[in-house]
Amino acid sequence: MTFARAGASATPGQDEGDGAGTESKALDIRFALKLGMVGEGSSLTEKFALVKDIGYDGIEIDSPAGYSGKEARAASEETGLPIHGVVDSIHWRERLSSPDAEIRAKGIAGLERALRAAKDSGASTVLLVPGVVNKVERYDHCYERSQAEIRKVLPLADELGIDICIENVWNNFLLSPLEMRRYLDELGPRVGSYFDIGNIVKYGRPSDWIRILGKRIKKLDVKGYHQKTGWCPIGEGTEDWPDVRAALREIGYAGWATAEVGGGKRERLAEILTRMKKCFTD
Repeated sequence: MTFARAGASATPGQDEGDGAGTESKALDIRFALKLGMVGEGSSLTEKFALVKDIGYDGIEIDSPAGYSGKEARAASEETGLPIHGVVDSIHWRERLSSPDAEIRAKGIAGLERALRAAKDSGASTVLLVPGVVNKVERYDHCYERSQAEIRKVLPLADELGIDICIENVWNNFLLSPLEMRRYLDELGPRVGSYFDIGNIVKYGRPSDWIRILGKRIKKLDVKGYHQKTGWCPIGEGTEDWPDVRAALREIGYAGWATAEVGGGKRERLAEILTRMKKCFTD
């Protein structure tokens, strides 16, 4: 789902998503998982049918993958399970922040393929990790290079009507919600946040990020993380789900929440869905 962008001049606590009287409003969440989590089924159609039967509202696919966007769409239409998004599956390897122009070019080609796969499959977004900060990729260079490369594909994204969503990951980059907000606003309304609630627990409070990013958040990833013990089952971490729900209500979020954890067969996938639903329910 695409949301209108809050103004770039908004300040923390004054973004257009803030509102009063939302405490009792039920969250409008659609639940999904990543296709790679599905450990049953020998075909796309069988996997989609299983996910639909378990009770998920949709699914997210990869690009490039061993199937095309059109093949995925056929499975979606046959089973009635929507494809809501595409993950750029080469963004860690072919990084847009690389000092090597050839690697960046491969990254752009991969992002363009993912955008076309999203259009072909009926998805609305492409999830992107924009770069990595390390010994050879400085923070300021990562910022400048990744933005420059993303701008090259914005005309195609506009033509196709597909949003590019930046995920917060452990890449030593965009470590503050204020910086993430600025980064997104500098790229324009076609680029938003794919906010991973569990990923941010190591560095800050998810609810702070939600309130500051506001309407820039287009989709959510869900996993479990505990500040003392690390990765854990969904719902057993230190995300502070009551405050996460309150923050989502304040910004008026309505849309997809996608599990990104170890998958398996029917029983495991059903457990994940149950855990996610509990997290988003008062």
